[in-house]
Amino acid sequence: MNDILIKFMDYAVYGTAVIVMGIGLYGALTKKSLLKIVIGLSIIDSGLNFLIVALDYYKGGTAPIFSQGYLEGTNKLMVDPVPQALVLTAIVIGFGVTAVALSLVIRLYRHHGTLNIDEIKDLKW
Repeated sequence: MNDILIKFMDYAVYGTAVIVMGIGLYGALTKKSLLKIVIGLSIIDSGLNFLIVALDYYKGGTAPIFSQGYLEGTNKLMVDPVPQALVLTAIVIGFGVTAVALSLVIRLYRHHGTLNIDEIKDLKW
């Protein structure tokens, strides 16, 4: 029974990331407010970053640095640093995209006086 629980906890991280992306997708596709759509897209981005980091994890792996164990020649399993660096870059890019999207939402609100996407698409500039 304990082995089943340990196996479940190993794969629960993937399910959590997929659920977070599903929540963001639901928010982005079903909401009519532009602000909620931008928040939904940001949640999708966070869930995807979480999934990439979870896929790269090795149970019992060490940090990818020159530690004492590495210098002594012990063959410990190390975590690959490339996906971590890519996720760090994706976080910064996602922050910039969200900031630009929110600035466009503010501009649309100032011009049209509403954030409802159905009302905005019927108007002309």
